[in-house]
Order: sequence, then structure tokens, then C-alpha cells
Amino acid sequence: MKYLLLVYTDPSLLEALPPQDYDAHMQGCIRKADALHAEGTLLGSNKLEPAAQARTVRVRDGRASVYDGPFAETKEVLAGYNLVEADSMEEAVELAKQFPWARYGSMEVRPVSDMDAERARVGA
Repeated sequence: MKYLLLVYTDPSLLEALPPQDYDAHMQGCIRKADALHAEGTLLGSNKLEPAAQARTVRVRDGRASVYDGPFAETKEVLAGYNLVEADSMEEAVELAKQFPWARYGSMEVRPVSDMDAERARVGA
């Protein structure tokens, strides 16, 4: 089963890190991601640009509104993701614990739906 590990970070905690510490965390994260990719566990990952560069789009009653940044007001912002293959939620949670970013925010672990099954269900 596929799981999405959503990386949320608190920018104020990351900004307080000395640059060499951040770089060491990122190097370790990249090495871990490379190892997980080589074994077929990590299917994809990306680091996102800062939330200040984001736009939130909402359509209501046929009218689109576009807002600067993320819509939710929160200390933690979505910073990246890892798409992994795991046998269970517990295994996916263990994988999330191996990344350093939970120390500076949180890692949300969410099962990914089978879109082929959904296509078949709705006849698309």
C-alpha cells in the first residue's frame, strides 16, 4: 500500500537552526531518501518552496478566488512530501520517524487511495 508522508515544519524553528545544522539534517535526509529509493520503498519526494510563494485557489458559486500563501493560519506549513510503499500504517509511521523534520514540525502519514479502483467505481 502507498502512504504519503506530508512534511510540516515550523519556519521559526528552522530559522533558529545554525546553517550548518540545517545542512547536516538535509544531507542526512537526502541520504536516507536515496537509500529508501534504492530499495524501492520511496516512490517519490520533493521539498516545497516557502509557503509565502504559494497561492490558494477556492471556487464558490462559480467564482474563483485566489489568495496569497496557504489558506490555513497555522505555525506549521507544508514543506514537502515523501510517497512510500509500506505493508502497514505502522511501517509507514516508522519510516516517517526516520526523517529529521518531525523535530521541527510534524509528519502526517496518510494512506493513498487506489485511483484505478476509484476510476472504475465512478465509470471514468
